[in-house]
Amino acid sequence: MKFVDEYRDADKARALSAKITELCEPGRQYKFMEVCGGHTHTIYKHGLEDYLPENISLIHGPGCPVCVIPMGRVDDSIHIARQPGVLMTSFGDMMRVPGSNGSFFDSNAEGTNIRMVYSPLDALKLARQNPEQHVVFMAIGFETTAPSTAMTLLRARSEGLANFSVFCNHVTVIPAIKAILDSPDLRLDGFIGPGHVSTVIGCKPYEFIARDYRKPLVVAGFEPLDILQSIYMLMLQLAENRSEVENQYSRVVPWNGNEVALDAINRTMELRPYFEWRGLGFISNSATRLREEFADFDAERRFELPGVRVADPKACQCGEVLKGVLKPWECKVFGTACTPETPIGTCMVSPEGACAAYYNFGRFSRERVKEASK
Repeated sequence: MKFVDEYRDADKARALSAKITELCEPGRQYKFMEVCGGHTHTIYKHGLEDYLPENISLIHGPGCPVCVIPMGRVDDSIHIARQPGVLMTSFGDMMRVPGSNGSFFDSNAEGTNIRMVYSPLDALKLARQNPEQHVVFMAIGFETTAPSTAMTLLRARSEGLANFSVFCNHVTVIPAIKAILDSPDLRLDGFIGPGHVSTVIGCKPYEFIARDYRKPLVVAGFEPLDILQSIYMLMLQLAENRSEVENQYSRVVPWNGNEVALDAINRTMELRPYFEWRGLGFISNSATRLREEFADFDAERRFELPGVRVADPKACQCGEVLKGVLKPWECKVFGTACTPETPIGTCMVSPEGACAAYYNFGRFSRERVKEASK
């Protein structure tokens, strides 16, 4: 397959749907978690849930990097931006994430200088262009975006830029999956593995899921047929009483990961003892910080941060949504007080957020459309 249209062929989707249905055991309920928020958006943008039998449920996971950032870290970023001579930079989907006293946009209205960038290299360019200011890049994301931050740090050091630093909020996917597996709130039959993260870390890190928890995982691409094929592969494993890690996204994901990207991360970053995730609480070894060799570029060392843990608004149920315990439409404020224009929680802000996916693509209830039978 070379063209996008071939990954969205409705006849092939119906054929896969029929094969999935054939593998269903009568009376059995199946629950698969799509870890990545990009998969959630594909599922609801293309109505893939409607191609599945009623006894297969797809549960969204915590794979939205913006959504898992706790409010306290947003407040810390704004605190840095308020320091004299600081120019803060961030990816665009962070600009509207609410902290305890508003978002980055709200902070800018009060006089801070927080700018949207498309890459950490854009922040580095700003540091070169504005030597009188200290430019801080708020680094977020899973292992997908960590290599670009790492390469930027290496370049900043090689250029000797003294007015650039990174506020590191990179998180790692494996501890989050383990936390979900250990949670008593959710019982899953398998995982649709994250595609973008796996282009960096590969498939081997997931092997403990099949070995220790006896749950199958299939790393999947982001087109409709990718996801349907990954569900078929999961169902086939269950039908054959297998628990393995398989790679549906082999056209992009190398089994052993991207060694150059992993090396850059390891040279510049190390694991934190613990990190707070929205909805999941503190998880050990689940995020990175800059190594001692890069202390001059570490905003957490350069600035004294409040570091206050801030609870989500009482009306917001992002935590339960991120854990897959609630569907977005089960949240009390979904689609009413909380919309993409007036978000209360992070899941409604990010392009990868589950609530944004459900809202933008009209999933307001449990009802499905019988697409597969048409």
